[in-house]
Amino acid sequence: MPDTRARRARKGANDLWQAWAMTDYSVGNLFRVSGKRALVTGGSRGIGHMIAEGLLANGARVTIAARGTEQLGSAVAELSAVGDCDGVVADVATPEGRRTMLDATAEGLDILVNNAGMAVPESPTGADAELSAAMLSTNVTAPLLLTQALLPALTDAATAADPARVVMVGSIDGIRVPATSLFTYGASKAGLHSLTRHLAHALAAEHVTVNAIAPGMFESAMTERMLAAPGMQERIEASIPLGRIGSPADMAAAVLYLCGRAGAYLTGAVIPVDGGVSTNHQ
Repeated sequence: MPDTRARRARKGANDLWQAWAMTDYSVGNLFRVSGKRALVTGGSRGIGHMIAEGLLANGARVTIAARGTEQLGSAVAELSAVGDCDGVVADVATPEGRRTMLDATAEGLDILVNNAGMAVPESPTGADAELSAAMLSTNVTAPLLLTQALLPALTDAATAADPARVVMVGSIDGIRVPATSLFTYGASKAGLHSLTRHLAHALAAEHVTVNAIAPGMFESAMTERMLAAPGMQERIEASIPLGRIGSPADMAAAVLYLCGRAGAYLTGAVIPVDGGVSTNHQ
């Protein structure tokens, strides 16, 4: 008899009942990712590096993908001191890069973090067509196509009780209008948030959750120059309701929530990790 959606739903309900019967409410259980296999794009620096380190520190096996060979090698060496980490040189915005990542996850995949992104300030009267197209391709199209390519690996071991996880790294600039001129970037991140909700709906029956985090100000390659300007970090922190920029632990904790048992019943959500900036009317 064919494995129909109704039969799969009943099987999923039985799996859940068995899982609930043995529920362990300890923090160690709710946020456990030990033994899970993860791929983090753009994982050699910034927010991607923070996410990879958080997963590794909690027992996940992590592959990081990045375009730069030298930077990737340095990051893998650093992260390997934390846990089981390897790296793959690949550009998520190209078909060849996505095939490379598909090959790297041939043994299976439990967690996909679509973190690689591109941000270039633009003039309101002189946006560059090629740069705009590149940002839209990297920030929206590439995560869609990579998720599509890796879906068989994600669904292979996924169950209703323990779904596979896709985490999109959006931005609060896709929620609010920033002071800087990031027109295409903001639009692309808003598009990524919308893509998250669409994919969450489409993939729920496959036991795959899709959520997004929308970071505010963190130290990264994108923000390094801005934060280094005299007095800038202090001014930025004064504009954040919680009074500080984000730390690596803040980012890791959000992803651990989404990827552990704690986040198994959450899909289609966009979670601001921003110290309250997206709720600030100023």
